[in-house]
Amino acid sequence: MAEEDDRPTRGSGDGHPVLTGLIALVAVAVTVGLILGGGALAATRVLGIGGDTEATDTSTTSEESMYLPKPEPTQSESGPLITLEPDPEGPVSSLPTDETSEAEPETKIALSADQTEVGSMERIYLTGTYPGGEGAILQVQQWEGGAWGEFPVTASVSNETFTTYIQTSQTGKNRFRVVDTDTGEASNEIRVTIS
Repeated sequence: MAEEDDRPTRGSGDGHPVLTGLIALVAVAVTVGLILGGGALAATRVLGIGGDTEATDTSTTSEESMYLPKPEPTQSESGPLITLEPDPEGPVSSLPTDETSEAEPETKIALSADQTEVGSMERIYLTGTYPGGEGAILQVQQWEGGAWGEFPVTASVSNETFTTYIQTSQTGKNRFRVVDTDTGEASNEIRVTIS
């Protein structure tokens, strides 16, 4: 009687399960890659993305269909073209209005601060508008000893607006303004209490 052998034979494929799994993994990766690549190619064709030789005839038509008017300077006598939303905590500084225009002369440079009271050496953000002052350098000034003195901060005007910040340790009520270094045009003053 012959004894039966339970060992696998060489041709059955059970001898190398890692190799069989690796081949199956590569086959699945290639199949998924082909499906995704074909889907991406179909999507670019549908959406018209890519270098199509037929698109050269229509490209000049699409360029000619866009119309941009030539820029012209605006004729505005009323001041800034931007209106900022008021602060919900109340106004920080008052721009000249009908009531205050008698006390302060109207200025072209409109200055405001983000806060009316800060601690010593806290940042005070100054923002404003300067219609027609594109590229101007504005010198920050502080009221000291009965006269305006230069504060060591400047701001440049871009798109008729400017922004900068200052810090001071001088406690009490402080008055600030900005002055155009070329023309001498001064802004309204703002008051900030330093505690």
